Amino acid sequence: MARKVKETDKLPKAKLTKSAIKKALRIFHYVGNHHWKLYLGLVFLLCTGFTALVFPWLLGDLIKSVELNNFSSINSIGLYLIIVLIMQSVFSYFRIYLFVNFTENTLAALRQALFAQMIQLPMTFYSEQRVGDLNSRISSDIAQLSDTLTTTIAEFLRQFILIIGGIILLLFISPKLTLLMLAIVPVVAIAAVIFGRFIRKISREVQDKIALSNTIVQETLQGIINVKAFSNEYFENIRYKKSTESIVFTAIKGGKYRGAFASFIIFCLFGAIVTVIWYGVYLASMKQLYIGDLIKFILYSVYVGASFGGIAELYSQIQKAVGSTERVFEILDEQHEDININAIQPVFTRLNGDVAFNNVEFSYPSRKEIQVLNGINITVKKGETIAIVGPSGSGKSTLIGLLLRFYDPEKGTLFIDGKDAKSYSLSELRNNMAMVPQDVILFGGSIRENIAYGKPQATFNEIEEAARKANAIEFIEKFPEKFDTLVGERGIKLSGGQRQRIAIARAVLKDPSILILDEATSSLDSESERIVQEALDKLMVGRTSFVIAHRLSTIRKADKIIVIDKGFVSEVGTHDELTLKENGLYKKLSRLQLENV
Repeated sequence: MARKVKETDKLPKAKLTKSAIKKALRIFHYVGNHHWKLYLGLVFLLCTGFTALVFPWLLGDLIKSVELNNFSSINSIGLYLIIVLIMQSVFSYFRIYLFVNFTENTLAALRQALFAQMIQLPMTFYSEQRVGDLNSRISSDIAQLSDTLTTTIAEFLRQFILIIGGIILLLFISPKLTLLMLAIVPVVAIAAVIFGRFIRKISREVQDKIALSNTIVQETLQGIINVKAFSNEYFENIRYKKSTESIVFTAIKGGKYRGAFASFIIFCLFGAIVTVIWYGVYLASMKQLYIGDLIKFILYSVYVGASFGGIAELYSQIQKAVGSTERVFEILDEQHEDININAIQPVFTRLNGDVAFNNVEFSYPSRKEIQVLNGINITVKKGETIAIVGPSGSGKSTLIGLLLRFYDPEKGTLFIDGKDAKSYSLSELRNNMAMVPQDVILFGGSIRENIAYGKPQATFNEIEEAARKANAIEFIEKFPEKFDTLVGERGIKLSGGQRQRIAIARAVLKDPSILILDEATSSLDSESERIVQEALDKLMVGRTSFVIAHRLSTIRKADKIIVIDKGFVSEVGTHDELTLKENGLYKKLSRLQLENV
């Protein structure tokens, strides 16, 4: 059976260059006042290594006392062995405890710093990254660092102590036997590690192929309607059959290598041990070595051989940890937005809500060759409702992104209340804005918590009043737990209309100067749309509102409609004015929607 591959097994390694090690050591900037735990843990580590080396020596002396007829020392040596075992147990306990304590506190600070950095990064960063990869940085990469700091480094140093100390003691016991052992055992141990690594690689291949076959099953069953509609049962069966046959082929190949590895261990590794013991017995027969010293030698040989084998794998884990550190600091070194997240935001000056786009041009950093907005000029006065319409990809959502300062214009200026938007702090600007999107994503807590997201310090009465204004109180009161009802992941336990009203209640609670509605009713049925639209109409009163809508029927009452096409403002006017304009894009869009009704 193939070994289960952990997520950290798939992490890439980094070469242990001077530069890479220097970057990795930056992790100690997050130690805080816990550094003494590391230093004390290292002291206990040295003590553990020392007692580990003393134990075989005393055990050999115990046997040698019989050879030398020195029976009076048996009890004292036995007592020393018990003391050494007790000391080693105590040292090991404190070593592990201190390293875990140091590591968890350090990594908690690193996790917090990494998460804080992530939520402060600009939208330009997220437009070029995958969420899964970012999640891996804070989960798999940090987990790798945890394993390394808690266990790997300590074990690496311990094995190094055992190798150096063991070889010194072996040379002291018998130089001849030591040279034979060093010529055989380390070579066999290293070969075993390399062989074992190759087998694990085969195991990973098997796991990857199993995952691929499971993907085929998942895709087929999820799309079973299409499979049957296209009569593709034969095709899917063949596809899965080929996938499972590939698993069998790789697994059998892995079985061959595991069998060869077992044979290698039996013959070479144990053969090497037999050779060393045979030569040791030969030296003992020639009166050049005591049997007690031979026992010492065998134990130290086992220590050195096992440490040689283990240190190679530990070195590999350290390489992965260095790679993980580099990936974590790649994010921490990104330029973040100027946002203070270490304290509750103070009450900012309320903006009036006057907005003006002056000759604004913009293209996304990842697609510089495509000009998304060209010479945009829009003026909006306090309390006006502005509808933004146009074909898909015309630049409507980009305009909203600039308003929220997810991005800044490449050319031109965005003015808020007559001042350059850049002159406001991001927190001050966004605290005066609220957004109700088309695809509302709720957090997995309660209805109360999701509404309070608009104003975390709000009282229950404020939350209840916001729900009432959003036409949400009726369905909330029907739930047994009312406001404490859990909405499920992404709000899956609520209908689309209910999620929209929770989002509106959140916006009501925030009481913004500028309101953004991004196709807030486009995915709802007629009844849900009516209820949500009533709530939106109440919410827009007295606020500067930007409404992106595909359903033109929802924006007839807008004070001004701005039609964007291919990044340009092509038309501006009221609904009545634009429907009278011959060959206008708005009139064309209206006609198309009427024909599709």
